[in-house]
Amino acid sequence: MAFRAFYALPVDKFSTSGGQHTNAVYGFMSMMASLLSEEKPDSIAVAFDVGRKTFRTEMFPEYKAQRESAPEEFKGQVTIIRDLLDKAGITTLSRENFEADDILATLATQASDMSGFETLIVTGDRDYLQLVDDSTTVLYPMQGVSKLHRFTPEAVEEKYGLTPQQYPDYAALRGDNSDNLPGVPKVGEKTALKWILQYNDLENLLKHADEIKGVVGNNLRERIEQVRLNRTLTQMITDMDLEVGPADLAFRPVESATIAELFDELEFGGNLRERVVDAFPNIEGSMPEPENDVKVSVTDKSVSEWLHDKNGVAMFITGDGRPGQGDATSISLVDATFDGLHIELADLSAGDDKALATWLESDAEKFLHEAKAAYHMLKGRGIELNGIAHDTALAAYLLRPGQRTYELPDVYQRHLRKTLEASSEQLSLLDDTGGLDSAAAIMELTVELTKLLQEIDSYQLYAELEIPLVSILAKMEATGIAVDIDTLESQQEVFANHVEAEEKAARELAGDEKLNLNSPKQLQTVLFETLDLPKTKKTKTGYSTAAKEIEQLAINHPHPFLDHLLAHREYQKLKTTLEGLIKTVQSDGRIHTTFNQTVASTGRLSSTDPNLQNIPVRTESGRTIRSAFIVGEGYETLLTADYSQIEMRVMAHLSQDPGLIEAYKEGEDLHNYVGSRVFDVPVDQVTPELRRRVKAMSYGLVYGLSAFGLSQQLSIPAGEAKKIMEAYFDRFGGVKKYLADVVEQARKDGYTATVFGRRRYLPELTSDNRLARENAERAALNAPIQGTAADIIKVAMIRVDNALEGFKSRVLLQVHDELVVEIAPGELAEVREIVEREMDASISLRVPLEVSAGTGDNWDAAAH
Repeated sequence: MAFRAFYALPVDKFSTSGGQHTNAVYGFMSMMASLLSEEKPDSIAVAFDVGRKTFRTEMFPEYKAQRESAPEEFKGQVTIIRDLLDKAGITTLSRENFEADDILATLATQASDMSGFETLIVTGDRDYLQLVDDSTTVLYPMQGVSKLHRFTPEAVEEKYGLTPQQYPDYAALRGDNSDNLPGVPKVGEKTALKWILQYNDLENLLKHADEIKGVVGNNLRERIEQVRLNRTLTQMITDMDLEVGPADLAFRPVESATIAELFDELEFGGNLRERVVDAFPNIEGSMPEPENDVKVSVTDKSVSEWLHDKNGVAMFITGDGRPGQGDATSISLVDATFDGLHIELADLSAGDDKALATWLESDAEKFLHEAKAAYHMLKGRGIELNGIAHDTALAAYLLRPGQRTYELPDVYQRHLRKTLEASSEQLSLLDDTGGLDSAAAIMELTVELTKLLQEIDSYQLYAELEIPLVSILAKMEATGIAVDIDTLESQQEVFANHVEAEEKAARELAGDEKLNLNSPKQLQTVLFETLDLPKTKKTKTGYSTAAKEIEQLAINHPHPFLDHLLAHREYQKLKTTLEGLIKTVQSDGRIHTTFNQTVASTGRLSSTDPNLQNIPVRTESGRTIRSAFIVGEGYETLLTADYSQIEMRVMAHLSQDPGLIEAYKEGEDLHNYVGSRVFDVPVDQVTPELRRRVKAMSYGLVYGLSAFGLSQQLSIPAGEAKKIMEAYFDRFGGVKKYLADVVEQARKDGYTATVFGRRRYLPELTSDNRLARENAERAALNAPIQGTAADIIKVAMIRVDNALEGFKSRVLLQVHDELVVEIAPGELAEVREIVEREMDASISLRVPLEVSAGTGDNWDAAAH
């Protein structure tokens, strides 16, 4: 069932921030929740295989020998599933030298002999049909577990024409590909069925084997021993001496907080957690009531009276929190004494409306959850929210980066082990207290999370970096960036024509006018049959047609079809990007992206709706798209400013490597300098190819690149890549020592930290699963460098924002190490100087920062 779950969900969409894949875990627990909801059992057990070696392989070494080893991504997940089930109060069983089948067969047989038990076995293995009787039903999954075929004795007979007891006799004759058991040649399902029905059982058939005429009779007689062996191997053991029996399998009581904690560790979202808590009978009602639970007393004062001189208030706002489209419908306020006020904005008198707006725009301290969304809701009503002192979503993110969700009910459950009813709307009224419960939860969380941040020395990072950034990002989102819609639409048409042209050329080469280049199945036929190209990596559905595999194939075995296929994919991606951008242009002619502070574990900002951080800058097509982003009306020009090689400078600082530090201090071209040392040639003899190799390696090291990875990236033999890396480490020993030390330290601490103290927790560093451990090691190399670079640009944004007070010019976008600024008439020289100065002053490293700036009437023209 775990294996079915693994293949049912995309492996690349389910993993922890430390690199442990979790798709099988998620799918298995989802199946379990569905089963328990549907079947409502009183008792339950889950059996696991221990390994491939069992008494059956001793009898017949070829037993299941054809099965490939489990995919690397699957490894480690069964251990997690078992641990999760144990902690969720479900009995799990396994036994050396036996299969899971034998354990369940023993339990089912024992239950059949006891009164009062009805047994359901959930399995995708038809060998279990031998166990079916009046009190034992096999639930065979047809589609996940949403559609189960219920095999009762009558259903087995209807489907196979046999009784459950006869089924293993029939299987022994027919053979079983999945278990690698050979059948009798020329004896298919029909013949096997006819013989078993005629002779009643296998043993009687074999006694009368001489009566069977023709080739099939000879084949049977020649293979009597194999058939008998098949029958023995298929027979499940039903009398194992187990440590538990059917009466010992009741659900053990579990607190819902325990489940929440486990799901947090796996970084699963709230939806599955809620389904599990609802479905598992042992979790319901087992959460103890919190002592001294907070109760809000609702004020009888008017809005203006209650707000008078109020400071340190928790706020919960309902409405639409999208940039440029915001609108607030209600506000719930709770102060430190848990005195509460709920306001329906539509019902406010003019006087109260004015008092509320004045207070919201004042510097009075306000505590929120996802404050940026609240800012946009109020902005839609013409109110500019000030005084954001706490954002409990950000505090929760800094304490546990990499969680799948930071919604208020999840954070409340995670840190205070209390339940807040989740609503279908993101921020909506929860009950007749009108959101006051949510405001009270924010007040409680503010106190608790502040204490926790102080304990790990992260409070300064929160209060001085992340919180001030909320208002800056909110203003950037509300402002948006102007676009030329005609340019976007004409570009979209151009790319659509390119897509068509590439598809037409590919179809001609394939000799198939109807070929769909987006169909992996059709592509497999063309690539590996029609064109007879070397086969790529084998997957469950054939040979891979994924981008990485096709790109590698094109390098190793150039073919015009591959060129057209890759070009088609590139143009299709750009066309889709443009379609997305066009849809998001608002009535003011500007695009208002959303910057996310709680998505990337490293501290980097991400951009969504639309993503303006992934518009390619190194390709001509990408630059064409950027040219559609223009200076807005009433403004003079766009200015872009970015850090040069910020991650490499951070690497030089953290590793304290004398060579790298010297290169930056002398103002050398880093890659030429490194190239001359690695390849032992004068700086002026570092060719573009050598420079490319060194650059790929220098940046690759930051991301934990291996010699094999470098060889793939540069299309050179692995041995050559290894020599380059060794030569690099010989010359830059500080880097080698740093990379080794940072992983070792993270293994001891359980986390990495940036220069500013931002932590990234990596429990998988001690995992038994090699893939998860190696992913975590790569993350440990990368997080301090990428995280410090992310912190530096955030500091720069705060400094620039402060310095631009009084100017009309404004920052519009942050794209990792770049800021895009809209310049008001007459302010260019001064603002350019401010931006360069403040970005440069963001941090003092062992090497100088270098800030480059450029201007132009569109984003591409402003590049430098």
